[in-house]
Amino acid sequence: MSRELPIGVFDSGMGGLTVVKQLHRVLPNENIVYLGDTARVPYGTKSPATVIRFACEDTQFLLERQVKAVVVACNTCSAWALPMLRKRYDLPVFGVIEPGVRAGLKRSRTRRIGVIGTNATIRSNEYSRGIVALRPAAKVFSMATPLLVPLVEEGWINHPATLAILRVYLKPLLRHKIDALILGCTHYPLLKRPIRKITGPRVHLIDSAESCAGHVCTRLAEMSLLVDRAEKGSIQAFVTDDSERFTELARRFVGAQIIAAQRVEIAPL
Repeated sequence: MSRELPIGVFDSGMGGLTVVKQLHRVLPNENIVYLGDTARVPYGTKSPATVIRFACEDTQFLLERQVKAVVVACNTCSAWALPMLRKRYDLPVFGVIEPGVRAGLKRSRTRRIGVIGTNATIRSNEYSRGIVALRPAAKVFSMATPLLVPLVEEGWINHPATLAILRVYLKPLLRHKIDALILGCTHYPLLKRPIRKITGPRVHLIDSAESCAGHVCTRLAEMSLLVDRAEKGSIQAFVTDDSERFTELARRFVGAQIIAAQRVEIAPL
């Protein structure tokens, strides 16, 4: 595997761009190829079998772009599809759940940890399993928060309706006296500010995009797969639907680094 090849990243839509942003921050010289499956978003309401099939098709698309590693920047796919991807494809495949678990345990002093995510991510119970496997005495309190993704994609970050919905979702978790909250969807880092208004400063917010990027950086370094060049890397984006809207929203997620996205078709397996 050549270290000069790009890193592949995929998600069901826009949320994975928060992972791209963090990867570009910690690995600025790496080229990144991003696939947003915007024609089939959201994955969080799909069955496990469908999620696994979509994840395999997305990974195959990135492999055809000759990537050296794949980052599954989707909590739903990380929950249901990661074992199959690692079994099926002969290259490093990283998810967002394990790094988020470890970051949550590191920041929590009371071992009372909250998790918010899509219906499918919470239903998988992967965060709870991962936390308890490492710290059997830990208490995990999970809440499905499906309304947050469309609010983020509408740009309603600071809208009063978003704050009201967050309050409904988070108050039950806060009653459990959590001291860490894992943002178990890659859209949610954009909501840190309104979430902080409700949780207050004593609850540590665990950014799954940030923890994933740090994990990928460490593992690629251990495998001697980090690029050996001084120039800044590029971000190339592909989407399966509505590339103009994607490019507009991508500037909100990533900033000026993103280039115009190219619309593509995903071949069925």
